[in-house]
Amino acid sequence: MANGLLFRGASPCLRPAAASTAVSSADSSRGHGALTIGSSRPRGVALRMGGSSRRDFSFVTRASRDHSGLTRQLLEFQHDTVDEVGAEHDPLMDLKARFMDFKQRNYVENFSNYQNLAEQQTPKFMVVACADSRVCPSSILGFQPGEAFTVRNIANLVPPYEHGGSETSAALEFAVNSLQVENVLVVGHSRCGGIQALMSMKDDSTSGSFIKNWVSIGKSARLSTKAAAGNLSFEMQCTHCEKESINSSLLNLLTYPWIEKRVSEGTLNLHGGYYNFIDCTFEKWTLVYREGLEGGSKYAIKNRSTWS
Repeated sequence: MANGLLFRGASPCLRPAAASTAVSSADSSRGHGALTIGSSRPRGVALRMGGSSRRDFSFVTRASRDHSGLTRQLLEFQHDTVDEVGAEHDPLMDLKARFMDFKQRNYVENFSNYQNLAEQQTPKFMVVACADSRVCPSSILGFQPGEAFTVRNIANLVPPYEHGGSETSAALEFAVNSLQVENVLVVGHSRCGGIQALMSMKDDSTSGSFIKNWVSIGKSARLSTKAAAGNLSFEMQCTHCEKESINSSLLNLLTYPWIEKRVSEGTLNLHGGYYNFIDCTFEKWTLVYREGLEGGSKYAIKNRSTWS
């Protein structure tokens, strides 16, 4: 391990860029894609039988009928002040107080900004972070509404393009192609349960667990960790893999053709971040991707620093 960044053994060949020039600034023109989301109510298929037209709802699942009914209840609800029955036992009452405080301190005092956000969002960052409750990017890095398009998953993993559709790849597609963010930041953290699950897996393990199936995306980081730090304690191996997996995800980002294209053009930057909540420090670095780097590699790191 060299200063906490892990690029040895079977790791991808990432080294600090030697006097590399800064990635060119992102194109100032920003496009905004529009997505049309249909009604949540299931629609029947019009069938013409015996000269008449009728709707056949036989294909509608019970779940579809159930959520449609719930949505109708919400739409028909009158937003008047009412007594909330059993409010003293409602776990959301504390959230209500927080929301009202947010409305007064943030929304009202920054009304014009929120009105602009109601029309469009133009975030500069796409953040991939862990779902861990101790690792909230907005709290740690101070993102305000409209500044970061965020997706969170177990162990902050980015699957390769070949993996197919997932909530993470869908979020990346929208952020990069529609919102045209200028930066993608993958944030890992200390004592990650997802990484512990990954490091605990057997090489020939087959499991019906959603967690194990998901974290297996990080198997290359696990193998690199075993090669570089296999003689260390399990805890130290996990710490190693927490950072190794961030770099693995950064390289996986480049398997998406539209991400690779924008990075090559200099309109998109890829960054890694590691939040240690034990001593409240944050390491950050930027991935360099271009031909002809030292040693014949296409990958290196630059702008590495630790905030403490």
